[in-house]
Amino acid sequence: MHNNHQQTPPASPYNSNAGSTTTASKDNSKATVCIILATSFFSFLFIIALPSTSPIRPLTIIRPDPALFPNQPISLTEIPSAPTPPSIAYFISGSAGDSARILRLLLASYHPRNHYLLHLDLSASQTERDRLAITIQAIPIFKAAQNVDVVGKSDYAYPRGPSAISSTLHGASILLRLASDWNWFISLNAGDYPLATQDDILHILSYLPKDLNFVNHTNYIGWKESKKLKPIIVDTGLYLLEKEEIFYATQKRELPTAFKLFSGSSFTMLTRSFVEFCILGTDNLPRTLLMYFTNTPYSYSNYFPTVLCNSDQYKKTVINHNLQHVAFNKTISTKPLSLKPEEFDAMIQSGAAFATHFQFDSPVLDRIDREILKRSPGKVVPGGWCLGEPANDTCSVWGDASILRPGPGAKRLKKRIVDLLADDKYRSMQCRDE
Repeated sequence: MHNNHQQTPPASPYNSNAGSTTTASKDNSKATVCIILATSFFSFLFIIALPSTSPIRPLTIIRPDPALFPNQPISLTEIPSAPTPPSIAYFISGSAGDSARILRLLLASYHPRNHYLLHLDLSASQTERDRLAITIQAIPIFKAAQNVDVVGKSDYAYPRGPSAISSTLHGASILLRLASDWNWFISLNAGDYPLATQDDILHILSYLPKDLNFVNHTNYIGWKESKKLKPIIVDTGLYLLEKEEIFYATQKRELPTAFKLFSGSSFTMLTRSFVEFCILGTDNLPRTLLMYFTNTPYSYSNYFPTVLCNSDQYKKTVINHNLQHVAFNKTISTKPLSLKPEEFDAMIQSGAAFATHFQFDSPVLDRIDREILKRSPGKVVPGGWCLGEPANDTCSVWGDASILRPGPGAKRLKKRIVDLLADDKYRSMQCRDE
């Protein structure tokens, strides 16, 4: 990974329409833009390669609790009744004041088989970050499973800039180093929340091929061309330790001709293989697109769809849905709105695994906890691994984490995925040309 970062990047193939300049001022202007692009790109790669320190894991190695992960010998005569459940790597991020929301989201989406990396960006104080880490250490199930970590060297992640891509790739690279057994990568922010239990989600995913990437995507550009693709920006989140505004260059650039641009949403569900493809640098395509999107506004929702749909290896693995229900109206200000009570049933019946965007302590979250997740305040969601008495704390006694007890949420999610994989939709909706 690091060796690739030290190589000189190939010449940019996407600005093929740029004409030769005829005056010294134009030469200087072009040189300035090139310097901005090159500097941003190398800063981008440097942040992705940063090591992470975590206050979660002690210096002494503690193995996961054998009650959760028993050493079961493989029997040659035993016929398995169900496939082995997969594992999901979750990158959960937030800003200053979001530690309580991150903890609630962690509890609502927790399962011992998964891996979790929590990230409070640089706008949060170190005190808040340390307090979150101490809280995590005090929860017995997290200590027993050894599957929750906190990023010690945080990044800025501006939603309007490419630093959001950098932060996500940095988190994914850490999860690749922390665990070798996860199958899918999901990045959540503090405003997201699950609409199904992890037993529901893992149960359905256990029957799916492990090479499917769930990503909303379209190559229809329209108004985005002049507003989100041609402008050149500098995201200060890649350079500065203080929070500064993104600023725009006066120049604009032409759309690329060497690859086709796709847009989508910021929420994705990506396979481990594809995450490695983006991070390890075994192919020039992800690095070329990083170079392009490093100075593009709102690039986070464009990067992964564009890489997937321009890769011969991965474009046939894309499902044009991210299994997320958008729970806010997209207005000019893009500010989230509180869910109305009449929207709750439609959100649940959508069959989505997650929803966004929820305001802090929204009463809708309490209803999801109570009616869908069966989760008590401050507790994890009960699952097949919980052996305690319902009258007390069900998950105070642990069993095998490979045992799942799916509920109604699994049926809703199954219906949604079966519809997405229907023959008349799957291929026709895949990296299609408008």
